[in-house]
Amino acid sequence: MDTKAVFAALYSVCEENATFFSEGANGARGGAAQRLVDTMTLIQEHARSLEPVISGFAAVYHHFDFDPHIPANGYRSLVKVVRCCILHIIHKGRYISTNRRSIFFRTAHNAGEMEAYCSALCQLRALLYLAQRLLHDNSHGNLFFHEESGLSQSFIREYSSMHKGCFYGRCLGFQFTPAIRPCLQTIAIGLVAFGENYRRHQSGIGVAASSFFTSGKYAIDPELRGAEFERITQNLDVHFWKAFWNITETEVLSSLASMTSTQVKVNRALSVPPVPFDLPLMADPHLTVTIEAPSAHTGPGPVQMRLISYELREGQDSEALLSLSRSEGGPISLSLGMKTKQSPPSRWLLVHYHGGGFVAQTSKSHEPYLKSWSQDLGVPILSVDYSLAPEAPFPRALEDCFYAYCWAIKNHHLLGWTGENVCLAGDSAGGNLCITTSMRAASHGVRMPDGIVAAYPAILLTAYASPSRLLTLFDPLLPLSVLSRCLSAYAGEEPQAEKQVEKVSTLSMVRRDTGLLLRDFKQGASNWIHSLLDPNRAAATASTVRKSVSEASISSPHSDPPVPPEHPSDFSLRRESLKSLAGHANKANATPATPTTPAHNAMVFPEPTPDNMSFFLSKEEVVSMSDALSSVAIAPPEGEEGVVLKHPREFPLGFEPLRSERLAEMKLATSPVVRNPYMSPLLAPDSMLRGLPPIHLVDWLVPILFGNVDQPVTLCVVDDLPHGFLSLSQLSRETREAANVCVNRIRDVFDQKDSPQEPRMHRDLERTNHRASTMALKTTNLETGRIS
Repeated sequence: MDTKAVFAALYSVCEENATFFSEGANGARGGAAQRLVDTMTLIQEHARSLEPVISGFAAVYHHFDFDPHIPANGYRSLVKVVRCCILHIIHKGRYISTNRRSIFFRTAHNAGEMEAYCSALCQLRALLYLAQRLLHDNSHGNLFFHEESGLSQSFIREYSSMHKGCFYGRCLGFQFTPAIRPCLQTIAIGLVAFGENYRRHQSGIGVAASSFFTSGKYAIDPELRGAEFERITQNLDVHFWKAFWNITETEVLSSLASMTSTQVKVNRALSVPPVPFDLPLMADPHLTVTIEAPSAHTGPGPVQMRLISYELREGQDSEALLSLSRSEGGPISLSLGMKTKQSPPSRWLLVHYHGGGFVAQTSKSHEPYLKSWSQDLGVPILSVDYSLAPEAPFPRALEDCFYAYCWAIKNHHLLGWTGENVCLAGDSAGGNLCITTSMRAASHGVRMPDGIVAAYPAILLTAYASPSRLLTLFDPLLPLSVLSRCLSAYAGEEPQAEKQVEKVSTLSMVRRDTGLLLRDFKQGASNWIHSLLDPNRAAATASTVRKSVSEASISSPHSDPPVPPEHPSDFSLRRESLKSLAGHANKANATPATPTTPAHNAMVFPEPTPDNMSFFLSKEEVVSMSDALSSVAIAPPEGEEGVVLKHPREFPLGFEPLRSERLAEMKLATSPVVRNPYMSPLLAPDSMLRGLPPIHLVDWLVPILFGNVDQPVTLCVVDDLPHGFLSLSQLSRETREAANVCVNRIRDVFDQKDSPQEPRMHRDLERTNHRASTMALKTTNLETGRIS
């Protein structure tokens, strides 16, 4: 929808409601009606300042697209999210206009809804101003501010102090499809209840039981949930997130997932001993290279894997494979039955690396969709349980993944695979490991995979400021404070031992928690009944628990800052020097390791510099862009005369975003190791990327920057779903469809290898649109992806 039409609808619905409730502000609805009037007025003030900024971005953000066929970049994503928020406000405003005369209309409840979205709009306005600053300070027209000081530090400082609770209460997941929002709300309630009871129990079941008893208040009170969510995400360490994300590994949940997922013939956990072996070189099969066992940080140890196959294939029930099996405490996972017929070995093997921020989960958490993939693709899947940080930081996970990949090639006869073709697949951290494992295979000169499918991969682990970093302010599953702890752990900067605190027994807490549960439900029910009878009583009762963050936003003065006029652009850009993450072989150009080269030596490279990287816009493009960007890229304002500020202002005079009562404890990875190409493959020089196979990216919301137009790279856009949607693929139709996009990309790898003579496009754009048709207005789908 046209920007002007969206804002015209917003002004109209807010003005009409403000006029109606201002006439009855002194009536029976009293204070609640006045809250609605004040909120509608403040929303209009934010919108008047946002409209020219959004129009300015709309005129220039196409310059940062990968190419005209893939309109996707972080600035587009930011504008899309702001539009989503505005559309929700319009939809809610029209609901109020339609139902405000009804005797069942709850003025206080609807005032709270509008206040929450007003707060969100205020914070999004701040993010757009920061994006303008990014455009200004990036003099070469880059998406990334390629320094960890200056602007990057300013972004971190603003993130630490800006209020984020409004995005986790009533507005949770507003930027995603409505079908996924109940799932996100359930996760958020579970997270805050788990966080409240974390470290207070001696066992995991104690935390789970107590969390159930205390979750009622967070289901009833969205503002309380948002405030607690913000506290947890800002201040709890990586061990908390490891514990929470590993809930899916518990016996109860894993058994439930196993019963509801596709039934397979083979689901075997393996433990491969750390024994070095030799593989032939691709350049000269008469020469071999030694694949050393993983040993970084913790010394040599077995590599854990899981073999999943829908059919029982030759070799999968061999004595050699069964001798590597490890018990998981459950029923036997190799379903042979009465002389089960064996299928011939598959021509393809899928090697999978799971996500989890490098710190959590195993293949067990990803079993449901892997079983479905094995059935749909008709191939065995080997999922690697690599070592996790902070106990085993970089490069141990990469060592495990590379060793497992090479072991599979060496022992293909045990996996029901002919050894012909192999594809790597992974999500999030696993997507990073797919790419870096291939880079390491190229450096060793061994056989390369035939293709890579990476879902929302993390390929740039530095603290560089970028549009995608701004969007992490309100990410419901992986906000920046959590992401920074995971990356710091992977870089070896987080303590390996958890802080010890006094814990109490579960039984001693049950009585208290039961009382809290009953009290919370009683209080919530009482407040709800009173809100029907007396809306003013509801607002007063809520204020006795805490001051609403939304009310604080209404009382904060926000004046309109000066904004530049719109200057539309009438030119196009040439793409000459974008960063390539994938390429066809020219495998002779890959420098193989010598037979005596130890594995870890290939990990050491000089720190990349902008001179030997090419993922920034070329200088020729910058000259033509300067006029267009000048209408949007705004320098930070000067401070008031005579006022000395500790830090320079980031926002126009008269505007200030909502602030948190407590600063986030942010510690970004500053070690040079994060710039190692094997940790941040986006920083790898082109010489390291030669010989990599085609890469298929499946991403969401903010695109990954990659390029070299003559390389076979595909980008599949999945709109309106959060990071980690593969793990949610069993919960809704939309997530299942998104998971099928990954399956189709894997099939593309198979088809391209099996039928190389068929012409294929070097890139394609696949969109899945899940925005609900019930919304009064609908924004245009814009982009995808994210750089974590």
